[in-house]
Amino acid sequence: MSNYQPLSVEFESGSGAWLIDSKQQRYLDALSGIAVCGLGHAHPQVQSAISDQAANLIHTSNLYRIPLQEQLAEKLVKHSGMDKVFFGNSGAEANEAAIKLARLYANNNKISNPVIVVMEKSFHGRTMATLSATGSERVHKGFDPLVQGFKHIPYNDIDALRSLANQDLNIVAVMVEPILGEGGVVVPDEGYLSAIRLFCDENNCLMIVDEIQTGMCRTGKWFAFQHENIQPDIITLAKALANGVPIGACLARGQAAELFQPGSHGSTFGGNPLASRAALAVIDVLEKEKLDKHAGEMGQHLINGFKQALDGQAGIRNIRGKGLMLGIELEQDCTDLVAKALNEKLLINVTSGNVIRLLPPLILTKDEADQIIFKLSILIKNYLD
Repeated sequence: MSNYQPLSVEFESGSGAWLIDSKQQRYLDALSGIAVCGLGHAHPQVQSAISDQAANLIHTSNLYRIPLQEQLAEKLVKHSGMDKVFFGNSGAEANEAAIKLARLYANNNKISNPVIVVMEKSFHGRTMATLSATGSERVHKGFDPLVQGFKHIPYNDIDALRSLANQDLNIVAVMVEPILGEGGVVVPDEGYLSAIRLFCDENNCLMIVDEIQTGMCRTGKWFAFQHENIQPDIITLAKALANGVPIGACLARGQAAELFQPGSHGSTFGGNPLASRAALAVIDVLEKEKLDKHAGEMGQHLINGFKQALDGQAGIRNIRGKGLMLGIELEQDCTDLVAKALNEKLLINVTSGNVIRLLPPLILTKDEADQIIFKLSILIKNYLD
C-alpha cells in the first residue's frame, strides 16, 4: 500500500554508523533508522546474539515461561527504577498498554469518565488509541471518530495543566514525552517534568513518560526523565531497545504495576526469546561501553560544532538537543534538505517542516561527528543563502 514515499536509494549492508547501497556507495547515517539502531549497523555482539538464538529457539508464546524475557525485565527494572514490565512489539503497543493501565486505574478508583492529559505536537503512535492521544491534526485526519478520553494542552506549559485540573475533569494520568521527537525536538524547560510529577502526586493521577525515542541512553542518560531525578509511574520503550528487532515495553511501578492481571492484556509475539536475546545484547553493550555518557559527550560536541559553524548565519532559529537527539530549527520549510543531504551521502530527517532532526548512533566517533557537522553546515548555508 502507498503508506510511504521512500527516497530513491536501496541499502544492502551496513557497518557501525555507515550504510552501503546497492551501488556500493557509503552513507554516514545520522538518523539510525529513526533512533532505532543505537549501536549502529551489524554490531557484532547483537549479530552473534540473534544468530545464536535463531539456531536454538525463536518463539514459544507467553503461555510458557521465557527466561530471557525475565532476564530482560530485570535489567530494565534495574536501570529505570520501575517494578514490572509488559512486553509488546512496538512503541504504539507500549503506549496502548500504558493507556489501558490508566483506564484500569480509573476503573479501580470508580471514575467512569477518565481523562488522560496529552500534549499538543506530541506523537504516541498510529493505532486508534495512540493516534487519538497524539497531538497532531495531520495524524488524526480521516480517522474520526477518535477514541475519547484525551485532553490536549500546550507542551512545556505547567500552568495549562493546572488550569485544566480546575475544570473538574476526572484526570487519571498525564502522558508526556520528555523531549518532543516528531514535534520538532523540543526540549522543555528545566523543571517541567518535575512539575508534572508534583501535579500527579497532588492530584492522585499517574505520570506516563513516553521514552520510545528518548530512551536507551539516547539523551545522555539511560532514560530522559532521569535528567530531573524523578520517577514516573509508567514509562514506555521501543525503538532502540533491540537495535532493530521489533520489541516494545511498558514499565510500571507501585499501584500501576499491579493493574494487569491474567486476561486483561497480552501479546502473541511480545518478549519472545529472539527479541529478548537481542535486547539483552544491546543492554550489555550500553553498560560495558558506557554509551549513556558517550552520547552526552558526542551530543555536546555536535551542538558546539554546529553553533560555531553556523554562527551568524541568517535563517536559523535555534540549535538544541540533549545527547544524540538534536534539532536545528530554521525559519523556513527545509524538507528539501533530506534529498540534498542524501546526494552528499548523509542521512538526516526533517520533522515539523522546518526542524532538521539528527539521531545518529550512540557509537558515533568524534571524526564521524565532525563529518556530520562539516557536511550539514555547508548544506544549510547553501540552502539559506
